[in-house]
Amino acid sequence: MNSALTATAAGFGTGLSLIVAIGAQNAFVLRQGVRRDAVLAVVAICALSDAALIALGVGGVGAVVVAWPSVLTAVGLIGGLFLIGYGCLAARRVLKPSALTVETGVPGAAGAGSSRRRAVLTCLAMTWLNPHVYLDTVFLLGSIAADRGPWRWTFGLGAVIASLVWFAALGFGARLLSPLLARPSAWRVLDALIAATMIVLGATLIAGV
Repeated sequence: MNSALTATAAGFGTGLSLIVAIGAQNAFVLRQGVRRDAVLAVVAICALSDAALIALGVGGVGAVVVAWPSVLTAVGLIGGLFLIGYGCLAARRVLKPSALTVETGVPGAAGAGSSRRRAVLTCLAMTWLNPHVYLDTVFLLGSIAADRGPWRWTFGLGAVIASLVWFAALGFGARLLSPLLARPSAWRVLDALIAATMIVLGATLIAGV
């Protein structure tokens, strides 16, 4: 019992340390949370995607993928271009103050459906076209879990729980920042940080291909 708890706690701590770092996915979840736009869907996509990738890593898929490095290269190139493109959109919002108001999603409001679809598709792209996600979950967590032997799946469970807790806190807790971000100037700063993060990450990915 103690070994199971230890493995779960280790997985939780390791998983949390990997996903808390500021990145494209976290920046997107934060923005959606502040805008209260499709937060549940975005949080669910991030948490379930992480769970699936962690399971693949713990199951040993990481070792198989290493045999075909061209796959990771292709994902890195596509993901890098996508991040740069999204970063440019964020930079465009910085230059257009009228687009920096907090848009609270209202069920049944005009455009709410298209906004939700756009958020879901963007979140899927942020997750599955981001090689960093694969490196953290499939490769790194998978290799660490392998050292746990019979407790590797318990370790993986801890990492899955950490992902769920983090994204839920980030998405649903972001609304606490709404009063601050009700000012266009604050949105300008947030979008500037998001733009810089996305473009730097995208350029880094492409440079490493």
